[in-house]
Amino acid sequence: MAEQIPLDIPEDGKLTHNIVWFARALRKAGLPVGPGRTLDAIRAVEAAGFTERADFFWTLHACFVSRPEHRAVFAQVFRLYWRDPRYMEHMMAMMLPAIRGVQEDRGAKAAERRAAEALLDGVDRDLPDQPEGEGGDDEIRIDASQTASGEERLRTLDFEQMTTAEMAEAKRMLARMTLPVNPIRSRRTVADPRGTRADWRATMRAALKNGGEVHDFARKNRRLRWPNLVVLCDISGSMSQYSRAALHFLHAVSNHKGAGWARVHAFTFGTRLTNITRHLATRDVDAALAAAGAEAQDWEGGTRIGDCLHDFNRDWGRRVLGQGAVVLVITDGLERGDPDRLSREMERLHLSARRVIWLNPLLRWEGFAPRAQGIRAMLPHVDSFRAGHNIASLQGLATALADSRDAGEKTRAISLLSAG
Repeated sequence: MAEQIPLDIPEDGKLTHNIVWFARALRKAGLPVGPGRTLDAIRAVEAAGFTERADFFWTLHACFVSRPEHRAVFAQVFRLYWRDPRYMEHMMAMMLPAIRGVQEDRGAKAAERRAAEALLDGVDRDLPDQPEGEGGDDEIRIDASQTASGEERLRTLDFEQMTTAEMAEAKRMLARMTLPVNPIRSRRTVADPRGTRADWRATMRAALKNGGEVHDFARKNRRLRWPNLVVLCDISGSMSQYSRAALHFLHAVSNHKGAGWARVHAFTFGTRLTNITRHLATRDVDAALAAAGAEAQDWEGGTRIGDCLHDFNRDWGRRVLGQGAVVLVITDGLERGDPDRLSREMERLHLSARRVIWLNPLLRWEGFAPRAQGIRAMLPHVDSFRAGHNIASLQGLATALADSRDAGEKTRAISLLSAG
């Protein structure tokens, strides 16, 4: 929740007018706020009253927030709109040009850019004319010859730092992505005139029809089959923005025909395990994710990875992990439970699956080291350890699937683990 700063309302202030404008800012930031909710908020504040900023915050929160993913946006818009002492700092950060090396000193918090963008909608962001005699003859030249295109920049932009418009464009890019996989050669065989193996049974059966004379040798080859993809996605508070992008990508993979997967099974976990496979079968991505969000009641909650993996191994492991399934685990590994239990459940999952690939958004940091107990417990039991914080990292999954020897960052992380 946003930091609660004392809220001083003047006696002649226009609180109703300000609530209306606050509702408009929320709507521009992406919340489904209409006239009905605005009227409800005004009536709620009038009926409940408030003596502290927290009371006012939660009154408006009850009227405007209807889904867990809207909490962070509401908190940031509230903090910026209702007289935050750092209001001008955030406004100027949005109005000044984004110059590499200056803006990176302080990364934006979750939904902060969306909130500032909503409050600045329609504001002229052009810099004021410089007065004469104050360096007017100075000329600034910027070499843009190596500037990447907008789409290329979006590929490498962290999901957590995207604005509303950038996230919408990123979702459109995710909807076009595919995740092809190579088939698996089964031990079972199938008749093949160009096969590399002799089919003696079929040859003898054909000879019986000719009085025991062998006219031709039947051939066979190993049958090709497609594996299942099983995705375990963390939807706790620290993974909120990344898990939404991952589910958009997963929906595209589930509904893309000809990608090679036999079936795609999807599970979310935070404080409990939820199977959302049937919801992702819906063709419309918004309807699919809305249904999945309604099914999973632990959005942006705590994290109990070990308990959730135990439930998966006990209730779903034998159903979905057969015939060489590939498991994709999307989590930051920040476990609040018993790390020994997490290690045992990860080992069981690894033994049941053909491959286990772990996507961790924390790998976006150059100085990443496996210091958290949850990460240390999970790392030895995965085949590939990769970043999962932007579109480029999700596209890199194809590399991990095509090369069975791809370990990603696991070797480096294990060396740091041993050194520590």
